[in-house]
Amino acid sequence: MNNTFDIQQYQIKNEPFYQAQSNEIKLYEAAYAARLPVMLKGPTGCGKSRFVEHMAWKLGKPLITVACNEDMTASDLVGRYLLDANGTRWLDGPLTLAARYGAICYLDEVVEARQDTTVVIHPLTDHRRTLPLDKKGELIEAHPDFQLVISYNPGYQSLMKDLKQSTKQRFAAMEFDYAAAETEASIVAHETDVEMALAKKLVKIGLAARNLKGHGLDEGISTRLLVYAATLIKGGIAERDACRMALVRPITDDPDIRDTLDHAIDAVFA
Repeated sequence: MNNTFDIQQYQIKNEPFYQAQSNEIKLYEAAYAARLPVMLKGPTGCGKSRFVEHMAWKLGKPLITVACNEDMTASDLVGRYLLDANGTRWLDGPLTLAARYGAICYLDEVVEARQDTTVVIHPLTDHRRTLPLDKKGELIEAHPDFQLVISYNPGYQSLMKDLKQSTKQRFAAMEFDYAAAETEASIVAHETDVEMALAKKLVKIGLAARNLKGHGLDEGISTRLLVYAATLIKGGIAERDACRMALVRPITDDPDIRDTLDHAIDAVFA
């Protein structure tokens, strides 16, 4: 299988839209040129994944994305033996594929994975750039084009779900946040083709919710959710109904917080 594997199936063919906020594109290009592993830190739905997709497209490199979760094992990342009609065969995991064939491997929300799982990335994130496959008895020398990128939301993690210093200090880090209001409105308008005036109203609601973070809300309204609301409105749903469905109900079950945000919606669309 590995001899015929085509890594180009992970190539991003069309440019993913990304609105730069600062010099993050230049910083990432420098990190990739040096093949430094990169950690992206920022709140949910602020554009971290879209940024990685955009950079993979811009650099012309395949991108293998792994959505990390608490049930993910080291074998899910590196690979395992499988039984078939001819006996057993080895199946590379996504991290192994990226290291072997030269892709960018993006571990999204890496702290959701167990710490004993994330340890397997350590040899790939220092001078060794190797990946030992203990079950197979193979040591992979990372392809020259390989890069490891991880992301997580530091504001949402408990002490039990944080990266160890031994892992953090293997990465160059970039901080992300929600874009400034005008920029965020332009992103929403571009993604959904709604009028800029409507996009600005949605962003205003988003800002109101973000001000409640730590005062009844664990997370504010993300740019992603603003795009959802605009999409519903574009599809013919009444503005207030779309906002309640896409912006308020997903982020809180608290009746007081819900009422506060519903009133904010009513005020914006009065």
